[in-house]
Amino acid sequence: MSDAADADETPFDRRIGRRDVTRWRTATGRRLASTHQSIADRIGAHRTLVATLAIGGTIAVAATVGATRIYDGVTGRDGIASLDGPALKLAKTLRSPAANAAAAIVARAFGPVSMPILTVAAATALAVRQRHVSPLTLLTAAGAGSLAMTVAGKNIIDRNRPHRRDAVAPYEKSPSFPSGHTLNATAILGTLAYLLSLQTKRDAPQAAIIGAAAATTITVGLSRVLLGAHWLTDVMVGWTTGTGWLALLITSHRLYLTSKSDYR
Repeated sequence: MSDAADADETPFDRRIGRRDVTRWRTATGRRLASTHQSIADRIGAHRTLVATLAIGGTIAVAATVGATRIYDGVTGRDGIASLDGPALKLAKTLRSPAANAAAAIVARAFGPVSMPILTVAAATALAVRQRHVSPLTLLTAAGAGSLAMTVAGKNIIDRNRPHRRDAVAPYEKSPSFPSGHTLNATAILGTLAYLLSLQTKRDAPQAAIIGAAAATTITVGLSRVLLGAHWLTDVMVGWTTGTGWLALLITSHRLYLTSKSDYR
């Protein structure tokens, strides 16, 4: 049977594009899925998902700590002159009342108050729609993990933000590295886009959902530089670590779907 025929027969809620997320194409992936399946047979698919997310979260935070210490060893707290300084200088030339207001709206929408509300609301809506707690579990893990990674990075580096004379009010007080707005948006919006794509039958809407999440994540990060709230490298690290955590989240959910043979 051809790949196209296989894709046509795959239930839409296990498919992104023509890819069945429960099919593992590498030997390593198949071994991982087999191990996950054997554990799920003993303790249940959802409990195994929770355990997998806990292990993945621990790995993500540990990797963040390691990467942060390396970063701290090769950069100063006031930014990388060859990259951060020019980026901030460019951002200042792009400011205007309208641009500043739009960036401030983005900051509030994806800030420490609004983002948890968005996460809980989206997770609850998906859980009700699917009549299963797994979306709530996955999105809660996404938020908790990204928060832990942000706190770890800030506590270790304690990097100074751009000077207030180069920033737009209201001013931030916490350490600059990494950008929590960016890291959280990358992990949470990416997870939400993945879950929504699994609930969407057609390829074009799936592409639109994923594209919108990616564009929003980029916008969130760039808005932090525009406001002078972060150095560009704070944002770049937020994108990078957030994407790594997102990959672990998606892998955990794919393993869950693979082991849950009665998934509909």
